[in-house]
Amino acid sequence: MDRDSLELTDLWQQYKFNNDLTAREQIIEEYLPLVQYIAGRIAIHLPDNVEFHDLISYGVFGLIDAIDKYDPNRDIKFETYASVRIRGGIIDGLRSTDWIPRSVRNKAKEIDQAIIKLEHELSRTPTDREVAEELKIPLDKYYETLDQVRNISLLSLDDHLSGDPDADSITLLDTINDPEAVVDQELVDQETLQELAAAVDELDEKQRMVVSLYYHEGLTLKEIGHILAVSESRISQIHSQAIRTLRSKLKFV
Repeated sequence: MDRDSLELTDLWQQYKFNNDLTAREQIIEEYLPLVQYIAGRIAIHLPDNVEFHDLISYGVFGLIDAIDKYDPNRDIKFETYASVRIRGGIIDGLRSTDWIPRSVRNKAKEIDQAIIKLEHELSRTPTDREVAEELKIPLDKYYETLDQVRNISLLSLDDHLSGDPDADSITLLDTINDPEAVVDQELVDQETLQELAAAVDELDEKQRMVVSLYYHEGLTLKEIGHILAVSESRISQIHSQAIRTLRSKLKFV
């Protein structure tokens, strides 16, 4: 263990066993870059009227919550545990400001309902063209609508499956397969996890690839576009369609 790791371990001991608030502040400062990273990933999906420093503030609340509730003796990395709560804090903050217009929410709901209906009729994931036809709009108009509702996709992946953001519940994002992830079995309901992972597996190849490259490999939409030889806008549409499809499969409508 290197010197920095030893010092951090000592800070955790001082806070958890001696309630040393100075140590707590140092732990917060240590993990502020994680808040900034997660806020940055979320910010690229949001309109310009959402202030980045507000995202940081929401994320810090999530970080503090993670620090207070984390047990260093559990077999889970703090970064893994904190990332979920930081992201949840930012999402909760965004929800509280109600920054998504009602008209956009209605369009998102219409897409979700169309996908559910077509999946029931076709027994498979519908294509973009089939969804557009069901909505009775041209394909290019459907893509424009996907661009408008893509911000809601952010909230979709971070919905708490228990419906209680204060509970130690998993989110849809947590169910996407990551062989290197450290999973705390006390926080995960295995049956639910398997059901949701299966839903991800049913996405078409491009959708699975975009979700994997974006959420696990940390690539930007532009970088994914270079890999798949399509525009950044098209990758954004595929991402939105993937999240809407996952919502429909799991009935998060």
